[in-house]
Amino acid sequence: MDSIVNRLTEIEDAAAAIVQHARDQQDALDNEYAEKRKAFDAELEKKTEARISAIRGQLEQSTSQILDSQTGQSDAAIDALQKEYDQRHTEYAREILRRITEV
Repeated sequence: MDSIVNRLTEIEDAAAAIVQHARDQQDALDNEYAEKRKAFDAELEKKTEARISAIRGQLEQSTSQILDSQTGQSDAAIDALQKEYDQRHTEYAREILRRITEV
């Protein structure tokens, strides 16, 4: 009878050792996957930041070009108006005077 109890104890100890080994392996795998996930997240964050930076740079360049173009167009329009005024300011003054005194 003692041999049966001893044998059952040995089997139980072996089963407990197997369960503990499985838990240890599970913990090791959990740690390994956590490290891989952490590395993946860091790499993804790095790539995302690089892409955002590139997009931001392109956007700033595009915006700058648009503003430069609009500034050039505005300057050209102002120059044209100034030139027209310089050429016709006397005519404009006479027209204004005529309209005022027409009443």
